[in-house]
Amino acid sequence: MVSLRTPLTLLLTSLGAIAAVWWWLGVPVNLAHAPIDPDRKVQCISYAPFRNNQTSLSPATQVSRDQIAEDLAQLAKITDCIRTYATDLGLDQIPELAAKAGLKVIQGIFLDRDRQKNATQIATGIRLAQQYPETIIALVVGNEVLLRKEMSASDLAATLRSIKAQVTVPVTYADVWEFWLSNRELGDAVDFVTVHILPYWENVPIPAEQAAAHVDEIRRQMAAAFPGKEILVGEIGWPSQGRMRESSLASPVNQARVVSEVLDLARRAHFRVNLFEAYDESWKREIEGTIGGYWGLFDSEQRTLKYPPGVPISNYPLWKLQMCSGMALAILVFAAAWLTLRRKPSEPRLVAWFAVGISATTAGILFGVAAQKMVYESYGAGGWLLWGSLLAAATASPVFGANALMSGRASPCFVEVLGPEGYQTESVLATMHGLLWIVTVVIGTAAALGLVFDPRFIDFPFAALTMAAVPFAAVTLLNPPRKGIRPMAESLFAGIFLMAAIYTGFNEGPANWQSLWTCAAFIVLAATLWRARA
Repeated sequence: MVSLRTPLTLLLTSLGAIAAVWWWLGVPVNLAHAPIDPDRKVQCISYAPFRNNQTSLSPATQVSRDQIAEDLAQLAKITDCIRTYATDLGLDQIPELAAKAGLKVIQGIFLDRDRQKNATQIATGIRLAQQYPETIIALVVGNEVLLRKEMSASDLAATLRSIKAQVTVPVTYADVWEFWLSNRELGDAVDFVTVHILPYWENVPIPAEQAAAHVDEIRRQMAAAFPGKEILVGEIGWPSQGRMRESSLASPVNQARVVSEVLDLARRAHFRVNLFEAYDESWKREIEGTIGGYWGLFDSEQRTLKYPPGVPISNYPLWKLQMCSGMALAILVFAAAWLTLRRKPSEPRLVAWFAVGISATTAGILFGVAAQKMVYESYGAGGWLLWGSLLAAATASPVFGANALMSGRASPCFVEVLGPEGYQTESVLATMHGLLWIVTVVIGTAAALGLVFDPRFIDFPFAALTMAAVPFAAVTLLNPPRKGIRPMAESLFAGIFLMAAIYTGFNEGPANWQSLWTCAAFIVLAATLWRARA
């Protein structure tokens, strides 16, 4: 017989575990150097003015003077220089407004496959360099066009020489370091070499702790490859949100650490560096996923500095609220189990209470993580609907799971929820429980297929999937379904999850704990689906 003391002890243990984990997660970090030092300005920083629904992907976008002037007034407080990337969509107003704000400009000229558009960009860039020679300190002709395979090295060199003959400011080209090393003839066509070093995006990703050393190593390698040419680190940065790449973790603490350590290195080693970037650009999430929208030192909407000087940095700044929400959810899970017994008095096995405790603790710890991931990873109405639905199903699953564990009810299979009359369950609670299961499986399958066929920008939904997978697995294990045939739908989904787990685990590598965690959740889902019987 299980006394009241047992579930009460388990509840208190669960709440203690949730509090301990969230205290550990929320502990702020004090860096040796602040990313933005109030006593020392940043050398230069990349600037794109797009806000809200503005995007460089739409020719209809036209950024206003007031919007640019507001940004530049703010940036003038932290730097004396900005780097731009194009001359259209209203960006041609930047040099004039930068002069008024006391800023120098490294002016970008965007090049791609559209030759007519290139001609317009070049003509505008030349005009601006001639019109604002005291403000524009260099022209960057083309940005990663070799990386994108949109222009040959010979055509690019000819373009660079043509522009150099028409302006008095230095002319350069910007690309990832590997493309400079494989196209060294470009060195003769530029006044200095602008190299992008982004440790997160390396073919072999570099962890944040080693990012500054990696930048220094590549810079020295470039200096040896192009003797007599100044090396400008034209882009160096780190994302604050998004998926992991092997050992490279996108997080606020890591972003602040990389920026502060690289700036400190640049001061000590006396080389020029341009930070990427000033503001988060939410429009990039459309083409690059979550990771593309969070490289800024200021947030996109409010234009507030992410890391104010003297303020400790936490990956979970709202951790107390997340902790309390998780505790509330755990209490709700235990309450559901207790109310089930009140309604249908029985003698539940001790193992059932342990299963409730594990489900409640898992949900209580991960709810805050899953909610934060939903806020940052949802893009557009479809994204909010998708990840909001998964979070809702994951939050309700341990509650309905507690009911099932205490009542001895097995999880319904798909046909009992969506099948024809005669197959469907008559229990409302079982139907709702089954719908939660279907939502979890369908959205989880979409994520699994994405990680197989288009993984570069797909986030890992490890938190929400685990919240849902644990209670369903517990119910299936302790309340096995009646003997019957193995349903085809569940078998198919189980196969997808298993294959996705194997492929993703190998593809992402053993250093990516987000991937390994997600793969483990896929395997739990697959095993639970495989045990289904109709």
